[in-house]
Amino acid sequence: QSWSRGMSYCLHSESHLDTGPIYVRENGKLRVVNRGAGGVQNVTPKARPFSLFSRTFSVELCMNREDDRARRQRTDHFIFTYTKEGNLRYSAKSLFSLVLGYISDNVDHIDSLIGFPEQIAEKLFSAAEARQKFTEPVTGLRALQKFTEAYGSLVLCSLCLRNRYLVISEKLEEIKSFRELTCLDLSCCKLGDEHELLEHLTKEALSSVKRLLLKDNSLSDAGLRRMTAPVRVLKKGLDNLLVLDLSCNPKITDVGIGYLLSFKKLNCLDISGTGLKDVDAVIKRLQMQIGLVHSKVPLKEFDHSNCKTEGWAEQTVLQWEQAVLEAIKPQDNLRSRVTALHFYGKTHRIEEVVKCTLVEPETKASGNLQFYKENVENCHLPLKKEVAGSHELKNNKKRALAEQERERTSKQKHLCLTVEDWDLLNTY
Repeated sequence: QSWSRGMSYCLHSESHLDTGPIYVRENGKLRVVNRGAGGVQNVTPKARPFSLFSRTFSVELCMNREDDRARRQRTDHFIFTYTKEGNLRYSAKSLFSLVLGYISDNVDHIDSLIGFPEQIAEKLFSAAEARQKFTEPVTGLRALQKFTEAYGSLVLCSLCLRNRYLVISEKLEEIKSFRELTCLDLSCCKLGDEHELLEHLTKEALSSVKRLLLKDNSLSDAGLRRMTAPVRVLKKGLDNLLVLDLSCNPKITDVGIGYLLSFKKLNCLDISGTGLKDVDAVIKRLQMQIGLVHSKVPLKEFDHSNCKTEGWAEQTVLQWEQAVLEAIKPQDNLRSRVTALHFYGKTHRIEEVVKCTLVEPETKASGNLQFYKENVENCHLPLKKEVAGSHELKNNKKRALAEQERERTSKQKHLCLTVEDWDLLNTY
């Protein structure tokens, strides 16, 4: 009775709400509360439809729209492992790992890393690299510049972009951000004389380059003139260059080789496959001016195996290349169209990717024109050296030194610059 009085009081107090039938189990039987009659009746429940909500009730679906970064931060706080019994076990990560992950997610907001310990910076770079932060268009460049400004050659000391002209076109600004490179391979990229990257070679950021490979890049005398202008006039730019590869550039003539005489520290030079007119005169000029001797045996410096991408950003360059390959993958679907064109007797205009071979037919035709400087420890000498004629070489060196001194004195007395040279100087 007390239960029925409490229930009736509750029903009368909330009579304005249409809650529908209420079922109560009592003494093993199911009873339904009949509010219209004002009591509890022993009525079996009828299967009549009723609405859980009133007609004026409205529902608004609110989804959790937090980004993937926040969701990843919430799950990255734990390490999930399995026990021997197969049970899932999780443990909290260290505070250092949590902070490292948070900073790597926001690495583009770092103001400066100058003075920061390089051991921790390397771990931070690896964490950001694992999250592919350096592949992003704008934020990746800004983050990469913070590391290169602070650590220079540690980020990348050697860069090989051989036959990767698509990576150069897509990530040119990122490539230009690397500083203190000692080795740069740009072979088989068809850059030409007017490319922005070749102009960047003369900047102070790449004055540390000691090995430069520019094989098969459609260079001419004008390109060599622009590239050597800072060294010839301002004594800046590629002043520390030791190894230079200019092979397979048919537009380079005897005039362009004259611009290379400003590289006084040059130890190895490859001009095979160029458009030289008087080869014997060029050989004598290189020997007399900068002491380079013609090698009858191919040098190890130009086999393109010593230049590799080395540094913290080694995987970053691979990520760039993979992204470029992913972008050009849809072109594989054009094979069916090519077969259809062949069936109907039409020629297709799809250009295949031109791959660079290390030995060009032009090089074989013109002969091996590789030069080296004797008695240099850093230069890989040929396998065989000529013993005969050593006294003549010494006399030639003495004559070369005497002529160099005469040229220096004459240049100091009569230093004349052309109008084109002054135009180049104004650009720096």
